Amino acid sequence: MGCLVSTPKDSGGNRRRPGNVGEVAVFVPGLRIPKPLDFSQPLGDILSKGLVERLSALRTRIVVMVGQEAPTATKTRRRTATRHGGSTLADLQQALEDYLPVLLGLVKDGNQLQHKVQFTWVNQEDDAEETAMPNAWYEVLSVLHLMAMLSLSQANLLLLPKASTDGYQPKVSEAESRRTSIDVFLKAAGFLDCALNHVIPQLPPELRRVLPVDLREGTLQALCMQALGQGVDIQLGMAIDSTKATIAVKRRLACEMVKYWHQAEDNIINLPLTNGWGEKHKLYVKWKHVEAKAAAYYYHGLILDEGNTEKSHGMAVAALQVAEEFLKDSKKACEAFNMAPPLSRNPLLWGTMKYLSEKIPKDTSSKVRINRDLYSNERIMEKAPALPDFALALKPDEYQLPSISPSWSEENIKGQFGFNHRKPDKT
Repeated sequence: MGCLVSTPKDSGGNRRRPGNVGEVAVFVPGLRIPKPLDFSQPLGDILSKGLVERLSALRTRIVVMVGQEAPTATKTRRRTATRHGGSTLADLQQALEDYLPVLLGLVKDGNQLQHKVQFTWVNQEDDAEETAMPNAWYEVLSVLHLMAMLSLSQANLLLLPKASTDGYQPKVSEAESRRTSIDVFLKAAGFLDCALNHVIPQLPPELRRVLPVDLREGTLQALCMQALGQGVDIQLGMAIDSTKATIAVKRRLACEMVKYWHQAEDNIINLPLTNGWGEKHKLYVKWKHVEAKAAAYYYHGLILDEGNTEKSHGMAVAALQVAEEFLKDSKKACEAFNMAPPLSRNPLLWGTMKYLSEKIPKDTSSKVRINRDLYSNERIMEKAPALPDFALALKPDEYQLPSISPSWSEENIKGQFGFNHRKPDKT
């Protein structure tokens, strides 16, 4: 099977880490970057020249495009078009989708070719500068991770302010961009869910244990929950803007959001994410988890206050006071996230938090004053009630690995490494 190679960060320095990533609506961990690879050396005597060249061309295209995209993946500069008229993110996503069916030929039916090529990727959240593994499933996993990160990058661009600097009005409305972002979050979660359930299990245990932290199950699960949590955040913002959405609907969304971010934090908290990108990733999840709890306790407090008893009013005030404390904590967590390298800043308040930053202090003060006039202070200071437990409604899109490219035909494979198509003997 060959050996795994992990290069420590003090040996290369070829990771591309910007010092400042500008405005961030959605945190995107640094893109993992594939290193150049010549398929002809390990596969030239096994596969046809045409198939080897196709593999090499498809992967080289990705190497070049990621090298151009990675330094600015989270920058606020809106890459609206290339010379050919398409989004660079969309072009790279398409390049990955073109590569995957051909790549999967290396792992078809336990094909021995999966161990013939050493795939090397530059890590962003791991202290090792890069990781090489002689297993094509590692390459599939890396491709799916990159597809998910590109989707998060797309969501970030959709949610950043669209104030034009060239005099042209944006063609897509803010509301439409937010609706689109939910689909993009679900798509990202789908790539990660596929990686977790259908790719990582294909790797032998000894390789799973030494995966770079970017690709560990905990990191992938945290990213999946992050994508779903942010999708619910957008849904809550849309509910706030809707005159038809009830407080009960808003509370349910806020409570679901807490559960997604709680799962994200549980998965990421103990991972060795110690470098710049990794520590910033942890701070982002912590911030969003606290922010979600502020929203959930606020709406829970409003519903409790609809009760007509001293106890319900006291519990409502306690819930609102907790919401206000979480709101204060979220501002501190936000500042810690932005100050962690690479530096970042938030766009002007919008959506859920713009509304709640105004409403939570105002409503808490009002309810405390009213209830203090009606009841004893001891009742008001009652311990905050537990949040209701709702089933999670938002699920990842179902993503399935594509069918293997027709280029993997018998005539393109030589000798003993051909797929085993022999049918069982009839007895």
